Amino acid sequence: MSSTLLLVLKIYFVIFASMIGSFLNVVIYRVPLGQNIVFPRSKCPNCSFQLSWFLNIPVLSFLFLKGRCYKCKQKISFQYPLVEFLCAGAGYFFFPNDFQVESIVSSFFYFATFCVFLCHLFIDIKHRLLPDSLNIFLLLVFLAFSIWRFGWVHSTLGGMVGFLMPLSITWLFYKLRGQIGLGGGDIKLFGILGLFLGVKGIIYNIFLSCWIGAIVGGSLILFKRMKKSESLAFGPYIILAASVQMFFPSQFQKFVEYVMGRY
Repeated sequence: MSSTLLLVLKIYFVIFASMIGSFLNVVIYRVPLGQNIVFPRSKCPNCSFQLSWFLNIPVLSFLFLKGRCYKCKQKISFQYPLVEFLCAGAGYFFFPNDFQVESIVSSFFYFATFCVFLCHLFIDIKHRLLPDSLNIFLLLVFLAFSIWRFGWVHSTLGGMVGFLMPLSITWLFYKLRGQIGLGGGDIKLFGILGLFLGVKGIIYNIFLSCWIGAIVGGSLILFKRMKKSESLAFGPYIILAASVQMFFPSQFQKFVEYVMGRY
C-alpha cells in the first residue's frame, strides 16, 4: 500500500474518530441520567433547541459558534470539543501501521478502550459513577481480546485478582471503619482490567492508582479544596494508571524497573 493512500485512510479515520467523540459526549451526558443515547437528536441542554447537522460538526461547530448555543447564546461546555479532539488524537495514535488482521483488531481494541476510559473519566468526575452499561461493554471487549491475545489462564487469574483483591480490601475497611472504601463500579473495573493486565499488571495498577489518588486527595485537603469527610472519585486514577500501562507499555516498564532499582 502506498504511503499516500495510507495517509488518506489515516485522515479519514481521524475524522471518523472525531465523530465518535461527538457521540461519546451524548453518552457522557445521557447515560448517568438513564436516557436513551440514540433518540432524540442532540439538543442544547439549556434551551432544548435541536441541533442541525451543521451545528454538530466535531470541534468546528464549537469554533464557528464561538462556544455558545446557536439560539439561546448560553455557553457550551468546553468538554464537548475536548472529547472530540481527544478522540481524533486517539484515532491518529491507534491507526494501524499495516492492514494485517492482528494490527486491525489491536487498533479497534485500543481505540474502543480509550473511548470507554474517556466516558468513565468524565462521568465519574461529575457523578461519582462508573456505569454498569459501560463496564459490560468493556468486559466483552476485554474478554474477547485478552483470551485471543494471552489465553484463558492469564485472563482468568488476572480477572480474579483484579476483582477479589479490591473487594477484600473494601470488605475489611468496612468491617474496621464502618465505611465503604471503593464503589462497586471501581471494583468491577479492576476485575475487567485484570483480564488484560494479568496478575502482576493488575497489582501494579491497584497500588499505582491508590498512590496517585492519595497524592491528589491529600493535596486537595492540604489546600482546602476538599474536606476530609468528602469522597473522592477513584475511577480517574484507575483509568490513568491503566492508560499508562496499556498505551505506553515500554515507558511503564522502564518506570517499574526504575522504582524497583531504587528500592
